[in-house]
Amino acid sequence: MASPSPTSPHDTAPIRLIKRAVLILAGPFYFLYIGFVPLLCSKRKGFRGWYWRTVKRACSRLLNLLSIKVAITQAEKDALAADENSVIVINHRSHLDGFTLMDAVPDAKWFTFAAKKELCDAKLLSTGFKGAGLVEIDRRSGKVAMDTLSEAVGTMPPRRSVVLFPEGTRTKTQSLGEYKADAVLVARETGRTIRPILILNSDRLLPKGRFFPLSGTVTLKVLPPFHCDPNATPDDDVARLRAQMMTVFDAENADSHT
Repeated sequence: MASPSPTSPHDTAPIRLIKRAVLILAGPFYFLYIGFVPLLCSKRKGFRGWYWRTVKRACSRLLNLLSIKVAITQAEKDALAADENSVIVINHRSHLDGFTLMDAVPDAKWFTFAAKKELCDAKLLSTGFKGAGLVEIDRRSGKVAMDTLSEAVGTMPPRRSVVLFPEGTRTKTQSLGEYKADAVLVARETGRTIRPILILNSDRLLPKGRFFPLSGTVTLKVLPPFHCDPNATPDDDVARLRAQMMTVFDAENADSHT
């Protein structure tokens, strides 16, 4: 089945205008609340679970006010809800990607992101990141970063996964970028599988250099679990993972342009 037309507006022009006005007027106050609440409540029992759901709802509301829908099948949602002992790998196409993932993944599946240590220096960001369970990574040393990441993943409960962008940054081409080995190395170290997720068309709604995204649809494709091969090299696993994701990526892009 072809993916939904990515740039087809979901709301009429007047509705989109009203939604964006609400976002501009009320959005800063709402997101300040999201940012400051960890400073007051982060030590309360059950805070992390409540805060995680609150952040997810905030991402969903943001996409709604931007008139952006996320296309994901119920079968794929069910697969994520039942997913355990995995490392999530997703390609990176625009600033919408993280919000899209937060909106689409069901509450039964917990995940977190790895954040550069520099982003955690500010008090407000640090408290919020820790409240959400983000993994703080010091990239000044590759070995220290990998050890920190592997240790964090190794102590996560089965239903929680870390999300890694193997391309490292947003791709500037219509294809997938080259993959780094971080996800494969962490999966091998911790004995977890890799759950590949493809994000499609987010760059068509919010290309680099654009401030407000277009209205439309971002599609998520949840692929079957990827198992590392203990008899192969990490580079072989990286190439095989990228090839598996590339096959689906190319097929979906061909359908969306027909």
